[in-house]
Amino acid sequence: MGSFNRFMASFGEIAILGARTFRETLRPPFEWRLTLAQLELGGVDSWSITMLTAVFTGMVMATQFAVGLEPFGASIYTGKLVALGIVRELGPVLTSLLVGGRVGAGFTAEIGSMAVTEQIDAIRAMGADPVRKLVVPRVLAMTIAIPLLTVMADVIGCAGGVVITVAEVGVTWTFALEQMLETITVGDFMHGIIKSLFFGSIISLVASWRGMTTTGGTEGVGRATTETVVYTSVSILFADFILTRLLTAVYA
Repeated sequence: MGSFNRFMASFGEIAILGARTFRETLRPPFEWRLTLAQLELGGVDSWSITMLTAVFTGMVMATQFAVGLEPFGASIYTGKLVALGIVRELGPVLTSLLVGGRVGAGFTAEIGSMAVTEQIDAIRAMGADPVRKLVVPRVLAMTIAIPLLTVMADVIGCAGGVVITVAEVGVTWTFALEQMLETITVGDFMHGIIKSLFFGSIISLVASWRGMTTTGGTEGVGRATTETVVYTSVSILFADFILTRLLTAVYA
């Protein structure tokens, strides 16, 4: 019962932080300089891990489908399955999990260090809002960065799938590309992009919340950083299930 109460209290704190962040996001003046700085740290610096994850995911999926469908004489449809799997599910989810772990931990460590050294209290003492200065730029940055990284992951992942499809199944490059392009619809693409928008917000909100509630000095910062990776991963997977149910009904 105690764990459930702690969970509900944490969920309520994150929800309140999300509401405050949304309110501050709409109030000028906008913190464009801080947002761009976080966008560079969270988005631009994450392109390499996104690219590597996507290309190998596409290649592994294509290999598995090519081998698994061969006894049924359906290996020719490998490209279709790879494209749908990456665009609708694996592109946004794997990108968010990996980037979220990397960036979320960084957000928590930075804000947590400010919390234990009373820098957040100093911001309040100067009449500024810590949510506006610390949380809003990170939420905006990740809400922009994750969808862009997801698009890159979709393209790179499908390209890796094409390479293996041509090599394993024996189809031509043109056939494999046309097959993927004919399979993916606007609904499939939006399915993944909408998910990534929510995932980006979840990553930044959870990481910022855990950073602002950090206590216990440097040891507490390390503990909060570790917990952030777990919290963001579980939150993304849970949100993925809910969003999949909703979006499947919309784009069915």
